[in-house]
Amino acid sequence: MTSVETIEEQIAELDNASFSKLRDWFIEFDQSRWDKQIEADSNAGKLDFLINPALAEHQAGKTRDL
Repeated sequence: MTSVETIEEQIAELDNASFSKLRDWFIEFDQSRWDKQIEADSNAGKLDFLINPALAEHQAGKTRDL
């Protein structure tokens, strides 16, 4: 049995309150990892293909304030 399978079994045995607490923690943990990945990708220039055209449109006056 893999460690993931073991974790799955343990999760399945949680009572409702514990499962809710785990779910809330996991959502926050997952979002934090995603934020760190986006930041690392941005710092590495991997998102420039999105940023540069948007900046060009803004500089050309094709945008408006929200």
